[in-house]
Amino acid sequence: MASIYNINGATLINPRQRSLHSSGDVCPLSSDYSRCRKVGRQARNRCFPSIIRAVVAKPELDFSDPNWKRQFQEEFANRFNLPHLRDHLDLKPRPTTFSHKNRSPQPVDCVSANGYVNDDDRALLKVIKFASPNSAGAECIDPDCSWVETWVHRAGPRKQIYFEPDQVKAGIITCGGLCPGLNDVIRQIVFTLEIYGVKKIFGIPYGFRGFFEEGLAEVPLSRAVVQNINLQGGSLLGVSRGGASVSDIVDSIQARGIDILFVLGGNGTHAGANAIHNECRKRKMKVSVVCVPKTIDNDILLMDKTFGFDTAVEEAQRAINSAYIEARSAYHGIGLVKLMGRSSGFIAMHASLSSGQTDVCLIPEVPFKLEGPYGVLQHLEHLIQTKGSAVLCVAEGAGQDLLEKSNATDASGNVVLGDIGVHLQQQIKKYFKSTGFPADVKYIDPTYMIRACRANASDAILCTVLGQNAVHGAFAGFSGITVGICNTHYVYLPISEVITSPRYVDPNSRMWHRCLTSTGQPDFM
Repeated sequence: MASIYNINGATLINPRQRSLHSSGDVCPLSSDYSRCRKVGRQARNRCFPSIIRAVVAKPELDFSDPNWKRQFQEEFANRFNLPHLRDHLDLKPRPTTFSHKNRSPQPVDCVSANGYVNDDDRALLKVIKFASPNSAGAECIDPDCSWVETWVHRAGPRKQIYFEPDQVKAGIITCGGLCPGLNDVIRQIVFTLEIYGVKKIFGIPYGFRGFFEEGLAEVPLSRAVVQNINLQGGSLLGVSRGGASVSDIVDSIQARGIDILFVLGGNGTHAGANAIHNECRKRKMKVSVVCVPKTIDNDILLMDKTFGFDTAVEEAQRAINSAYIEARSAYHGIGLVKLMGRSSGFIAMHASLSSGQTDVCLIPEVPFKLEGPYGVLQHLEHLIQTKGSAVLCVAEGAGQDLLEKSNATDASGNVVLGDIGVHLQQQIKKYFKSTGFPADVKYIDPTYMIRACRANASDAILCTVLGQNAVHGAFAGFSGITVGICNTHYVYLPISEVITSPRYVDPNSRMWHRCLTSTGQPDFM
């Protein structure tokens, strides 16, 4: 029988381990690489190839019960049921004012109108039926890797709404760091709100700070104000990390008379928005809190991708190409590029794939050694001897076990990382100097240039649809939800389900294997 673990509310199946009694040095979760670094090489090799797939499951499932699939699906449906204002308020819906044909904010004939999503519409979360736990990239619930359908709520406009648009005051807030596409989302939220008939639309400046910092006034928003903001990077409203207490923020929301709050941000921001939603429910306030996932690292659970990621990859591969040109133009040149990715290496992996010039890609999910016969440094020497140059791409969160630990945290509560890029630059120079073999290291860190970019065409489309669906979800009466794209379809998900942990690169996934095939790099352990 396969091993079953419960981490952050998810059951994890290790399809290759047939006993429930695992040895103490085998990691219970492949993406928890920090544990693997504490064990020996042999144990570590058992840890990462024996990848454990994360699936949302009920920990006490009895697979011998013929009804276990139905129990699993019922549990899943309950967990992914969307929080609604009706859960704590006695509300009556009214016909929607949103119409593709009628642009005036008047009720439409919902019976004859097309283009509306039914509340019972669902999108399939997973689409591949794996024949075996040993299939490449297999994600299994039970030891036999049975096919079990799981569905999530489809996003889009509903026929009935739970707010009077002309009485609504809507607020928009952008939190965390900059990300390509923020202005695109703000723009579409404003456009869609006006189509519903909302007159009072405001931006809260500088993230959650705008709720409590004196002197930061609300920013009035309208179509005229946001018409061209998508033509530039950054955020019209500004960003910041951290914030006041949840109670103080909700006090401010109540005092300002905000009915709908749109929150753009990553995992930490989602957790804050969920706390605000819960406090509003506790106070029985008719306030809808809807998130739009913004993270350049693409590290939010269950979603195909988040906005800003495609632009980041496009700009990052340009940095890699520049490093390649520099390396090829120098005698024994080594191009070193550090990219974003605190805990997830999606940008580094995809940029390496898209560039095609990367010889070594290092990500947080896969440990590596610098020294020794299997280390990165010796491989770089081999590349210089055989190719004459080399290009190395590293995610900012990779190799943190090689650096001095810091207990410092930023305003968002994230641990301040050591600079792996500078460390690698210094170690590469030191190594080649000690061997008497000359090497010219060219170091590029394009982080802030990438964050400040305008969204590319792919991200602009994604931002447009996410912004529109955020407004549709709010008017449908949902709160404590986020909007995303799953299996190519736009869906609503409870915030509580997407913040259980970050999304990681699976070291046994097909995409990581494709990256390894492209770079040709060995195992650096």
